[in-house]
Amino acid sequence: MNYQKLCDIYEDLEQNPSRLKKTEILSNFLKTLKKEKNLEVVYLLQGRVWPDYIEKEFGISSQLSIKALSKATGLPTSEIVKKHKKIGDLGKVAQELIKNKKQHTLFSHKLTTQKVIDNLKKLPELEGKGAVDRKISLIAELLTSSSPIEAKYIVRTLLNDLRIGVASGTLRDSIVWACYKEDMYKEGSEEVQSAYDKATDFALVYSSACQGKKALGKITLSPGRPIKVMLAQKAESIEDAFRRAGKPLAVEFKYDGFRMLINKDEKGNIRIFTRNLDEVTKQFPEVKEYVKKFVKAKTFIIDSEAVGYDPLTKSYTSFQHISQRIKRKYDIERLQKELPIEVNVFDILYYNGKSLIDTPFRKRSKLLRKIIKTQKFKFVAAKQIITSSEKELENFNKKALGEGEEGIMIKNLESPYKPGARVGHMLKLKTQTQELDVVIIGAEYGKGKRAGWLSSFDIACKDGDKYLGIGKVGTGIKEKVEAVEDQGASFAELTKMLKPLIEEERGRHVKVKPKIVIEVTYQDMQKSPSYPSGFALRFPRLARMRPDKSAKSIATLSEVKKEFERLHK
Repeated sequence: MNYQKLCDIYEDLEQNPSRLKKTEILSNFLKTLKKEKNLEVVYLLQGRVWPDYIEKEFGISSQLSIKALSKATGLPTSEIVKKHKKIGDLGKVAQELIKNKKQHTLFSHKLTTQKVIDNLKKLPELEGKGAVDRKISLIAELLTSSSPIEAKYIVRTLLNDLRIGVASGTLRDSIVWACYKEDMYKEGSEEVQSAYDKATDFALVYSSACQGKKALGKITLSPGRPIKVMLAQKAESIEDAFRRAGKPLAVEFKYDGFRMLINKDEKGNIRIFTRNLDEVTKQFPEVKEYVKKFVKAKTFIIDSEAVGYDPLTKSYTSFQHISQRIKRKYDIERLQKELPIEVNVFDILYYNGKSLIDTPFRKRSKLLRKIIKTQKFKFVAAKQIITSSEKELENFNKKALGEGEEGIMIKNLESPYKPGARVGHMLKLKTQTQELDVVIIGAEYGKGKRAGWLSSFDIACKDGDKYLGIGKVGTGIKEKVEAVEDQGASFAELTKMLKPLIEEERGRHVKVKPKIVIEVTYQDMQKSPSYPSGFALRFPRLARMRPDKSAKSIATLSEVKKEFERLHK
């Protein structure tokens, strides 16, 4: 397919803010793809060249894109930087530069989507000496052959900033509109979403939907392929929990750790993924050994929470203490000894060749506890009671808090497992501290003793694929790293993390890519015309870094509205 055709679709999508109109544009485009042999172009609709379950990224910064533009146009980088500061969108800068280019190379040719995909796929694979130059050459090759509009979207794709407003829900509905009759849209939406939650691959889902309901229904879980975890809603009180989850219900500790999906396939390969679909098998080699020793099953997918503890005192530690192990690629053996974890398992999604997501939770839980052997500080079943008593639930909650955990999880015994969904049949009851997961979208360089550091951080919630400001945070952050558990929560560390993500600078203020997720606590929330979300957090404070979460999983605007209503009812 000619890449220009896809770019024309991008343009239509960018110029039409209505979600219904976007769905119509996309569905008409998808209908034209039905005869295509290679459906990887579906990934390009969200600025990717891989399915969502593959965590690869291009790893291209604005600076590297500017160097590629310089090579493709012959212009000095200083001139391109100047234009970037003026326009603020490097994609539009590329469009203007290619448009004004005096002459095209003799080797210029029409770009195909396949050529774009092939070049982009090579970028993460290039390492070692000369890798940067080779990356620049791959990008420059595309830019040299591109039209102005193609250059715009090549650069935006590289920077993970398409700006066309296609969130997962819009792409799902577009597949439904393209493959189902109008009177089947509601049923189709549920079937397509269910298939995506199992496959985490929109190209596969689209291809199957084109073949019909039967083909779509064949998509199932596959150990070794990461899926999105099921998420809980908040319960306002014990009474609210029973009202929504029924009686009797299951109650388990809510651990202060991070989600860990443990997979074992038919070949005996063991792979571990976070809720963000990142593979962390190498970072946690001890978990592979635990699985071999403590789980009796040929194949499985187990949902769990990894909790840190002090190797000397055996007291449980906070998430912040062990969070650095998630991204660390070196010193694994040392960290394994210094920051050990206990795996608390609480659900099983797949067992010996069969998906269990439609099996009631009471049966899944019973099976899980049957096939595992527990050993404290290594591999254990989540502490659980089955009860219809509010008093018993209250006492169990006090026990969880007394042992340093965050609270409790409440589960309907007859409920299925819904990958990727935030469900009402699984609830979390925590202490009444107001908290939100947000993403950093901007910052301001400090003065005085904080000079050189980014010290005031713009935070945002999510609405579709847009990130809407909801406040600024500058407290809860260390002046310096004082201990292991403070890693990643100092001004210096945050500055180091955010500098490569800077997209635009205006005076002391910078705009950054929405990548760094943090958990903030706050005293109250108020309506505010000053922020795009329409709300402002009062006295927000950084509680902890969340490297296990992506910007896609932060608080949504609808959740913020519900929280505001709860606080002010």
